[in-house]
Amino acid sequence: MFILRVHSVDPHHPLDLEETAFSVVSSTAANHPETIPSRNPKYGERRGVVHLYRSASQSSLPNPSSRSTSLFVVAVPNYLSPDGFVRFCETHIDSVLDLVFIRNDGMEDRYSVLIKLDSQLAADRFYSNFNGKRFSPSEAEVCHILFLLSVDYTDSAEVASTPPAGFAALPTCPICLERLDPDTSGILSTLCDHSFQCSCTSKWTYLSCQVCRYCQQEDEKPTCAVCDTLENLWVCLLCGFVGCGRYKEGHAVRHWKRTEHQYSLDLRTQQIWDYVGDNYVHRLNQSKAYDKSVDVNSNCTYMEGDCGTCECSSDDAGFGGALYSSKVEAIVDEYNRLLATQLETQRQASVSLVSIFVTPMLLTSWYYESLIAEAKGKQEISISGAVEEAVSSTMQELQNKLELCEREKNAVAEVNRGLIKDEDAWRKKAKEIEARQSSSLRSKDEMILDLEEQIRDLTVYLEAQKTLNKMTDPSDIREGTLLPMPLKQSSPAKTKRNAKSNRRRN
Repeated sequence: MFILRVHSVDPHHPLDLEETAFSVVSSTAANHPETIPSRNPKYGERRGVVHLYRSASQSSLPNPSSRSTSLFVVAVPNYLSPDGFVRFCETHIDSVLDLVFIRNDGMEDRYSVLIKLDSQLAADRFYSNFNGKRFSPSEAEVCHILFLLSVDYTDSAEVASTPPAGFAALPTCPICLERLDPDTSGILSTLCDHSFQCSCTSKWTYLSCQVCRYCQQEDEKPTCAVCDTLENLWVCLLCGFVGCGRYKEGHAVRHWKRTEHQYSLDLRTQQIWDYVGDNYVHRLNQSKAYDKSVDVNSNCTYMEGDCGTCECSSDDAGFGGALYSSKVEAIVDEYNRLLATQLETQRQASVSLVSIFVTPMLLTSWYYESLIAEAKGKQEISISGAVEEAVSSTMQELQNKLELCEREKNAVAEVNRGLIKDEDAWRKKAKEIEARQSSSLRSKDEMILDLEEQIRDLTVYLEAQKTLNKMTDPSDIREGTLLPMPLKQSSPAKTKRNAKSNRRRN
């Protein structure tokens, strides 16, 4: 069974369906109008990215326990419009309840269709009539239909791209689905295995699948997306990541562990490897016995016996071809497992032989390596001891110089303090000398003034004596009157000197 998850990219109406009625009448209704009433299905269109998942625990081929009334047409070519698709399946349109056309803006060459039928019998008939049928007789595209267990719509890309528990992701490209074996893809009938530049792959208009572009474009040489190597390249069927194989750098395996995309295509051999099952899962349409294509019939939904509902009893030859193809694939798988076992046994034997012959050489090598390591250790110890000794002597010299500088600094500081003290004493002495000099100058000035007063008094006295001596009659000054004369203001020292002179006169 399959699960479909759609990441809706319509920001305005992510869950709304646009309804349009189609006036079509099936051939059954035209022949028996009284038994089957005419019904128009609901038509809707949704834009989004489709993610397809299959159950990992059982085969994807349809069986009575894995059918439902919901069908999914994987890819419809873009040249077939929605009206054309309705005309393509108009013989069973009366049993259709809903038709939803899902378009992805990144894939302009195709779209998908989700169909809901009114009963399981109608779904089985629809599947048996249209699965494996060409959309147009002149074109290569084939209608591939899958039974769906559930359909989920979400606006989260992370939720849509996360596989449900117990399910594995499948590519939505029809060419890549046809490359897988029927048990993996659920597709029985194909025209070829699409290997090595097949013509039907180029019929798609735009080749929106990156894997198909790698298979078709010979002029471009792909490289590993991580290490740019050109050898042993594998491309992921789900996202188109190109990585180198496990015998190079193993970037393809790391991509599977990181993203859980388990199917990878070998670009050299066009074979598909399943990392989870650890085996090849590519389709084997080529018969080894008769060297011709095995045409597998897909008209019956049952895998065992005659279902009695889809008129498949006359197609036993095609069903036998499918069984033969399955047997060939089982033989190939068994051969791959046997080859892997033999390679592992040979590897272990080689390892034992290598251990027998190489161990003595390894022991000798280890012995000489130990001697070299010991010599290197001794050399390093001697070098480190010499370095430590040189460093210690240099440190001692620096310490002695530092102590000498400290002593010189202390001596200079002491001299500086003594000079500062002497400077203070000399400043005091200079002040005292200046004070004495100023005092002596003042005393000298006073003495000069006193002497000047005395000289003036003496001059007055001498002039008076001369005047008296010149006078002939002394009676002229008798009974005379002495008038006071105004004197200049003098200092206390002058007053004191005047008093002394007056005392001397008296």
